[in-house]
Amino acid sequence: MNSRKPLDSLAIGLMLALCVIWGLQQVAVKLAAPFMGAVMQIGVRSLAAACLVRVMVWWRGERLDLRDGTFLPGIAAGVLFALEFLSVALGLQYTTASHMSVFLYTAPIFTVLGLHWSIAGERLGRLQWVGALAAFAGIALAFSNGFTAHSRNWSDMLFGDALGVLGGIFWAATTVLIRRSSLSEAPPATTLLYQLSSCGVILTAIAMLNGQAGNIVLNPVVWGSLFFQSVIVAFLSFLIWFWMLRRYLASRLAVFSFLTPMFGVGFGVLLLHDPLDLRFAAGAVLVMAGVVMVNMRK
Repeated sequence: MNSRKPLDSLAIGLMLALCVIWGLQQVAVKLAAPFMGAVMQIGVRSLAAACLVRVMVWWRGERLDLRDGTFLPGIAAGVLFALEFLSVALGLQYTTASHMSVFLYTAPIFTVLGLHWSIAGERLGRLQWVGALAAFAGIALAFSNGFTAHSRNWSDMLFGDALGVLGGIFWAATTVLIRRSSLSEAPPATTLLYQLSSCGVILTAIAMLNGQAGNIVLNPVVWGSLFFQSVIVAFLSFLIWFWMLRRYLASRLAVFSFLTPMFGVGFGVLLLHDPLDLRFAAGAVLVMAGVVMVNMRK
């Protein structure tokens, strides 16, 4: 296989497009939430995207073998993936899309800490520890925004923010599990199919038990959100991401992906009129700076 190459103009353009798409994800869920519950949205979009991935695997002539040692870790990864997005869906009921975009993307911090304690070759250096401390300071500073008088209900906002961080922890746990299991050698489509299928079944079941199935208004906002989330985000964007990981240096791609929360905050302010407090903005910058530092290699 050819060695990975530095980013060219195509890679830079695609990464910017992916960051915009991923930044819009929480905004799309929040926009459609009054007409279709957030948990139901993510469950349905995951099932739809899983069907698309399965069709693609069939079209390419590939086979999925449940006896190749990936079944149990695949189901476990799918459960963690579902818990991540359950945290996101519930959190969006209490906090803004801007806050969720930043707190969810604390995942790389928890990932490197998890790998540090579980894989000998992933020990953190001094710069990485400084980055982790900066990120946690940023989380604390951004959290303090919930106590301001401008918040309509500070306890709700803090609860939603905490769910965003919890989603980041589940995301990190999923990454560590994949890295330490047979999924690390499996085709990306296999891992993605496990995650999307499990997430779709679990979240759709939870939404139905919670009564969200009876409160759906299928208007253009809902259809547009579902199409964007299932086809553009969960299917096409991930396929493009995996394609790029096989051709370009992963470390360079990762640094670009840290623009996603900034786009998420921007879209939240522009489209949902989310308030942008100075302390939250400063905390978000600290978080992103810390994430970049912990991903820099010695």
